[in-house]
Amino acid sequence: MSVLLLLLDRKNWGQSWTVLHGGILTFHKDPKSNPTGNAMKSSQIVPEYTVELKGAAVSWASKDKSSKKNVLELKTRQGCEYLMQYDTESVISDWHRVILDAIKQLVTATNTTAESEQRQVRTKLRRFLQRRPTLQNVKDKGYIRDNIFGCHLDTLCHRENSTIPKFVEKCIKSVERRGLDVDGIYRVSGNLAVIQKLRYKVDREEQLDLEDGQWEEIHVITGALKLFLRELPEPLFPFSCFDKFIAAILPDYSLRVSYMKDLVRSLPLPNHDTMELLFKHLRKVIEHKDSNRMSVQSVAIVFGPTLLRPETESADMTIHMVFQSQIVELILKEFQTIFSQK
Repeated sequence: MSVLLLLLDRKNWGQSWTVLHGGILTFHKDPKSNPTGNAMKSSQIVPEYTVELKGAAVSWASKDKSSKKNVLELKTRQGCEYLMQYDTESVISDWHRVILDAIKQLVTATNTTAESEQRQVRTKLRRFLQRRPTLQNVKDKGYIRDNIFGCHLDTLCHRENSTIPKFVEKCIKSVERRGLDVDGIYRVSGNLAVIQKLRYKVDREEQLDLEDGQWEEIHVITGALKLFLRELPEPLFPFSCFDKFIAAILPDYSLRVSYMKDLVRSLPLPNHDTMELLFKHLRKVIEHKDSNRMSVQSVAIVFGPTLLRPETESADMTIHMVFQSQIVELILKEFQTIFSQK
């Protein structure tokens, strides 16, 4: 069909031969205007304008766009604007409908393609996630490791091929070498910034020398050890044994010690061995109570809530604190009996 065409960045209307094929609208110079005088097939004419209808919009042009009758306004996705005019209203109306239908079909096809692509992406992602190893598998292969602080005791000991964390052993050796007489040991807080610096170094598994001058304050070492014990996901006294240890505080003292010994012996090896080393060390601290002012009761009050706590806090917290201290105090006093092999 030959229509009048006006590109809005130009001033003059021009006669064009219009062809709609798929989602492409082409405008050719009118074959009748061929200077050779020979009629040409529309397929042989190089388009003067090519308009992609995908994302385009067509509507009836307003009077401020053109004073002519029967004018269509076509806006492309790229921002170009064309005016199309034909004298016969029914013909231009048919073009309006055909172009509008073509645009709608392109939108539907685009949405269908997008949905299909999204389904493919979801399918690939689901397959990837199903094939992806679990976090535990990655950890088991050694690609990812938990930090030292906050790591489960059995996991850490298994990783270090020991029954006592190396960091605990280093702290205890350092304290016993140079700090048992320090006033308020384990009760006085160390410099938190330095403790966190030490923690960072330990978590990165860097070479650690606690005799280095930056760790000269003994309260930094004791503070780091308490922090390590406090941040165990499950305390040294396992959650499953909390009520049993509370129940072990019986009126009869001999039964109390016997029951406590049985409970301690039933603990997993990392818990048992770490506990034995720690309490042996704390007894040495107590032996210097005249200089460090840390009695059995003082040590028990400091370490009770750190070593023994319920999995879920309750309204009985005050009562629990009393029992926590009593349990730690009993093990300190009866250390030889409780940890003897007999």
